[in-house]
Amino acid sequence: MDNLANRIANLSPEQLAQVTQRLQQKRQGQSTIEIQPRSNPTFSLSFAQQRIWFLHQLQPESPLYNVPASIQIVGPLDVALLEQSLTALCHRHEPLRTVFITNSAGEPLQVIQPGQSWSLAPIDLQSLSSEKQQKTISQQAIAIATTPFNLTQGPPLRTALLRLNADHHILLLCFHHIIVDGWALGIFVQELTAFYETFQNQSLPPLSPLKIQSVDYAAWQRQWLQGEAGDRLRRYWLKQLQDVPTLLELPTDYPRPPVQSLQGARYPLHLGRSLTQLLKQFGQSEGVTLFITVLTAFKVLLYRYTGQTDLLVGTPVANRHQVATERLIDVLMNTLPLRTQLQEDWTFRTLLHRVRDVVIEANAHPNLPFEKLVEILQPARSRSYAPLLQVMLSVQTSPLDRHTCGNLTLKLEPLYTGSTQFDLVLNLLDTAEGLEGWLEYSTDLFAPETIHRMAGHLQTLLENSLVAPDCQIAQIPLLTRLEQKQQLQKWNNTAAALPEPQCIHQLFEQQVERTPDAVAVVFEATQLSYQALNTRANQLAQHLQSLGVGAETLVGLCVERSLEMIVGVLGILKAGGAYVPLDPSYPRERLRFMLQDAQVSVLVTQTQFLEIFPQSEIRRICLEQEQPAPAQAPAANIQGVVTAHNLAYVIYTSGSTGTPKGVQIQHQSVVNFLTAMQTAPGLSPT
Repeated sequence: MDNLANRIANLSPEQLAQVTQRLQQKRQGQSTIEIQPRSNPTFSLSFAQQRIWFLHQLQPESPLYNVPASIQIVGPLDVALLEQSLTALCHRHEPLRTVFITNSAGEPLQVIQPGQSWSLAPIDLQSLSSEKQQKTISQQAIAIATTPFNLTQGPPLRTALLRLNADHHILLLCFHHIIVDGWALGIFVQELTAFYETFQNQSLPPLSPLKIQSVDYAAWQRQWLQGEAGDRLRRYWLKQLQDVPTLLELPTDYPRPPVQSLQGARYPLHLGRSLTQLLKQFGQSEGVTLFITVLTAFKVLLYRYTGQTDLLVGTPVANRHQVATERLIDVLMNTLPLRTQLQEDWTFRTLLHRVRDVVIEANAHPNLPFEKLVEILQPARSRSYAPLLQVMLSVQTSPLDRHTCGNLTLKLEPLYTGSTQFDLVLNLLDTAEGLEGWLEYSTDLFAPETIHRMAGHLQTLLENSLVAPDCQIAQIPLLTRLEQKQQLQKWNNTAAALPEPQCIHQLFEQQVERTPDAVAVVFEATQLSYQALNTRANQLAQHLQSLGVGAETLVGLCVERSLEMIVGVLGILKAGGAYVPLDPSYPRERLRFMLQDAQVSVLVTQTQFLEIFPQSEIRRICLEQEQPAPAQAPAANIQGVVTAHNLAYVIYTSGSTGTPKGVQIQHQSVVNFLTAMQTAPGLSPT
């Protein structure tokens, strides 16, 4: 393996993006245009901010674009110093004190407010029991996370401080997404800690001044995309996503609603240290990153679930390629659509290398805002699903989310609001304990047990792909050991012990002996007791035998749903014959084909259907004419004509894949199935 492949295999997704962009710039002979501080007093929004602003206007009371988090603070906290640190942080980062208004043309603008002192009024929970503390924390977190923002009044940040005891506080935060992304959350807690330490020690600020602010980036982005660089990006992505499918059709538990509720849930994942290490070792041997290996397996899973071979999965990228943007609190994150057109005979290793090429190329063209990409491609729009991308993947290295300041420790913990913009999101974090994270899913579409199975299938697929990377992707085992045991052993264990081989009509006759006067069958306003039904069936059987019906003689049965249908079935079985069901709603050509193919010589039907069947050598019996007179003695059961190994009926296939074929079913097969239904949990018809 060459040195370049080895270096690529050890890169994080963010590092890979930076390296590939620099390689692309060098290849094209271009240099990065530095972002300059603003000189125009009118501050437009970046494209990401503009999209979020527009969505906020559609649902201003929705908390969907709230970004809540908490900071666990352990140690002797000085609240005044924390307030001073928050104030300094808001002075340093303009988005924390920005409001969003519209001009006379209805266009959104940013207005930066003067810096003000930030105050905290601690909520004291020290007198509460541990249980009540947790309940109050949950209530406060929900309140701060779900209260909507008024972006025209600001600020786009709210806080609440909870005091559990003298050495344990929780700082609840909620930002509007229009000013932060995941990267910015990390910057916030890092710099909050730095300011606190500065004020605590009365030392010089450790933070160098910011060269630019959020509004500078927004102005640069709009100017940059109007030039040759923007044209080049547009041409690349238009070619890359030409004729891409609009929707990834995952099998769902519930019908897709006409309008997304955006309600979601998360299922936790833990792939373990051992499997994670094997994934990394395999990736290094193939010259790919951990992200690429996981993405390949995820695409195999989606292919196996959907059958689609043209797959589009999105991934978030930090989009902070210039040094000046690395310390900004802003929403700079972009979404890269990663398209793979695969073939079912490809091996996992083949697909892995194709995915690697796609990822490297996409990371070399990361700067076209996803909002502009959707605008350019103009995919079919629906309020039922997200445009272009419905499935996302994120694999991150473990962030430095724990910070110390003297004897004080601050730990950032993002909060989940129970919403999602996508059908399915796989989010993994590379930690010391292995890959951990969750499957986030739309509760409009999926039940929890389905996502539980999907998580098991993903882990099984990853394990088997490492064991046999040259196995075709269509053949890689997905089922967990428990599912294999369930499907191959438990569900196939349907044999039922019978006292002796019996026929269907013999079981019915035994029930007649037990409950002769009980109601056996009901249709609309009419009904028959077991004894009456048995009498009519016996009389029909005797008549059929007089016409030559014996063991396994095929008898056509063409009747509508009625009491006569049951009489016909039992009469044919008692005579020893096997019935051939003929639905009177079928086309006449199909009915005639079935009669001819089965070589039916006797037809049991009703008067209204006689015209369907032309006069021929087939003997026709109308059930209305076979009813016994009231004074007639009951006909006796017919004994010893057939055994359980004889045919009970012949049913024809639909013919959708060719000529319809008759499937022959024996008495013993039906009896075995019915016995299993009586004994197996969940299968009994009662």
